[in-house]
Amino acid sequence: MAVAAPLSAEDIASLEAAGLGHIGAKVLALLQRQSHDQTEIEWRDAKIEKLTFEMAQLRRVKFGKKSEQLDAEQRTLFDEAVDADLAALEAQLAELMAAKRKDTEPTPERPKRAALPAHLPRVERHHEPSDTTCPCGCQMTRIGEDVSEKLDYTPGSFTVERHVRGKWACAKCRTLTQAPVPAEIIDKGLPTSGLLAHVLVAKHSDHLPLYRQEAIFERAGLAIPRSTLAAWVGVCGVRLQPLVDAMKADLLRLPVLHADETPVAMLAPGTGKTHRAYLWAYASGAFETMRAVVYDFTESRSGQHPRTFLGHGTECAWKGSLVCDDYSGYKALFLDGGITEVGCMAHARRKFVELHLANKSTLAATAIEFIGQLYGIEREVKDLPAEDRLRERRTRAAPVAQALHEWLLEFRPKVPDGSATAKAMDYSLNRWAALTRYLGDPALPIDNNFDEQQIRPWATGRKNWLFAGTLLAGQRAAAIMSLIQTAKLNGHDPYAYLHDVLTRLPTQKNKDLDGLLPHRWKPNTIEAG
Repeated sequence: MAVAAPLSAEDIASLEAAGLGHIGAKVLALLQRQSHDQTEIEWRDAKIEKLTFEMAQLRRVKFGKKSEQLDAEQRTLFDEAVDADLAALEAQLAELMAAKRKDTEPTPERPKRAALPAHLPRVERHHEPSDTTCPCGCQMTRIGEDVSEKLDYTPGSFTVERHVRGKWACAKCRTLTQAPVPAEIIDKGLPTSGLLAHVLVAKHSDHLPLYRQEAIFERAGLAIPRSTLAAWVGVCGVRLQPLVDAMKADLLRLPVLHADETPVAMLAPGTGKTHRAYLWAYASGAFETMRAVVYDFTESRSGQHPRTFLGHGTECAWKGSLVCDDYSGYKALFLDGGITEVGCMAHARRKFVELHLANKSTLAATAIEFIGQLYGIEREVKDLPAEDRLRERRTRAAPVAQALHEWLLEFRPKVPDGSATAKAMDYSLNRWAALTRYLGDPALPIDNNFDEQQIRPWATGRKNWLFAGTLLAGQRAAAIMSLIQTAKLNGHDPYAYLHDVLTRLPTQKNKDLDGLLPHRWKPNTIEAG
């Protein structure tokens, strides 16, 4: 599409001189709109090309000869990840193609799916117009109905929801009225929101791979292929991503954040081997009223990843106090100002505990005793109002910290360089300012334990799913688990949360998502069968 040349200053002046300045303004607005539309079209075409390329790559990896190098269990888990990736990419591609397709072009026909088994119990849900009076004043007559079936699941048994939409017609003016088709996360799909929520929670909270869920469903009376389950997971990941993005935006408005990372094995495509990827957890401050965690899955431990997540180097970069360990990847964040390093006393204590367990070191025992006093005070003041907590820290904890520091300075020269004791002492001395920063700010915690607790679900999951099949699969798992774990932090049952959200999300606009975020969510009564 050609873009018209913009109006020159002389053109605008001529129009204003002729009393036609309003026309010039309209022309300028139209030209700006045309330019914006052209940019949108170019971005969409580039995105379509990128998604098409990624899908082709995934299919080559899935069906290539090198994939045969995987053992049976690895192949199963890998296939699940790739099937979900393909479904997610297809869902994104479908949205872009729908926006590109002209109204005059016919919508591609969907293949008809097989009917659900007749032996499954049915639950009817009727959808009728709220008013059956025709605009002409006549009472409409019910002349038929459309029926669609959705598969629902409660642990141990399947049911079928029969959605019956009555057709009402006016005999006089031939007007036809019918209730609209209920919106679904998967348009014209088979599963209900309840079944989708069950699959997501079982996979990402209970750590049941899809091939195990397939066997469980078969015992319940209906074998759902794992490729189908994977496709559902992939589409749900795409639909839920705006919620995760909104939650991340809320998180980055807080003045205190926790950060931690853990390795996760990820399959290297085409090799049959795994390499080390990383899962990063960014959580709200331990004393913040907002309780949330957002996970970020990356293919390496590069310090660029936390910088990217926090918007480092951009106009909207996060600024505040970051509670973290001594990993060098975080250090660049503290160099330019705006982000203050807060150390983790638990890491410092851990160095001395390991030393004491190894050789019953009396020096380590002394350090552990000092740090134990600090933790004892912190347990007493953690639930106090901020002002009282700060006063207690300054009057009681600060003298203990000062005594510990003086003790470290006194005994460090007496310890041989390079020894385990020297390394334990150096860790605390080198990070002393960061370790004791909490003493002067009641909003800061003594350690990073709150965030380390958010890593634990991944440690449990690794024992079941062994590795992440692909980078996309890891990123999708990170997004879904961000919602599930944040729901748990706020006292919600993750199944009830996802069931409700997946029911309401199709009718919500992106600007109205706040009420669906797990830290703001209030249960909505789900219609019983």
